[in-house]
Amino acid sequence: MRRSGAELDPDDGRELLTERTPRVAAARKLLRRASRFDAGRFLVEGVRPVHEALTWAGESPGRVHDLFLTDAVADRDPTLEERARALGVRVARVTEKAAAGLSDTVTPQGVAAVCSTVTVALETALAGSPRLVAVLVGVADPGNAGTVIRTGDAAGADAVVLAGDSRNQPVDPHNGKCVRSTMGSLFHVPLAVSRDVDAVVTALRDRGLTLLAAAGDGETVLDAAADALLAAPTAWLFGSEAHGLDERTAALADHRVRVPIHGRAESLNLATAAAVCLYASARAHH
Repeated sequence: MRRSGAELDPDDGRELLTERTPRVAAARKLLRRASRFDAGRFLVEGVRPVHEALTWAGESPGRVHDLFLTDAVADRDPTLEERARALGVRVARVTEKAAAGLSDTVTPQGVAAVCSTVTVALETALAGSPRLVAVLVGVADPGNAGTVIRTGDAAGADAVVLAGDSRNQPVDPHNGKCVRSTMGSLFHVPLAVSRDVDAVVTALRDRGLTLLAAAGDGETVLDAAADALLAAPTAWLFGSEAHGLDERTAALADHRVRVPIHGRAESLNLATAAAVCLYASARAHH
């Protein structure tokens, strides 16, 4: 008997779930922040990010719950279904329209997984002896946040923290644009979210990290002379896209550091500045 909200594939008679199927409708709700918070789950879209999610599920069983994919995606990459079934993930073929409903992009990729949220407590993210941490303070753009998470992963950061106050709450790392921008890196590096910037600063200091504020008017220039400073365990504080770090937060840092600009550009955008700073630390550490 065909399930409610399901169609049959005209080519082989396989059952395809539609946008009306309860499982698909429940997953679609995860496009909203409030629903993600209530369910403790989020959507991962795209072949490569879903493969990264399945690798994560192999290390942390039970964290990927559903895989939805179209026939076209399944034909191009049959290992998606194989890996998911081996991990006990529920797998369902869906119509193109159903797949599009699980995406907030103009060009959906035809595959999405429902995963448990990845954020951990601040104490957990900073466990052990971290040597490089990226802290985004009041950053609102999910694309920029995701790019910094990906860059932090590539530079060997031990954690990424999203911080902000009640007026400017931290960006949700489970936002679809943020997830896509990480390209799977949100499964590799510990992520913590905290509205209490002071608590984040205290936790970083308690672990012996030197706090560096990325600031266009910083007194310390990020050049070879800064290597001795960068060689120590470090936490970089990055501010919002439009205004950078607020003065109060910047004043909490041990040093204000500026990236030298040799041309006529007024400044660097957040993701680029973070990449320069994090890789300067990585070079000094390695």
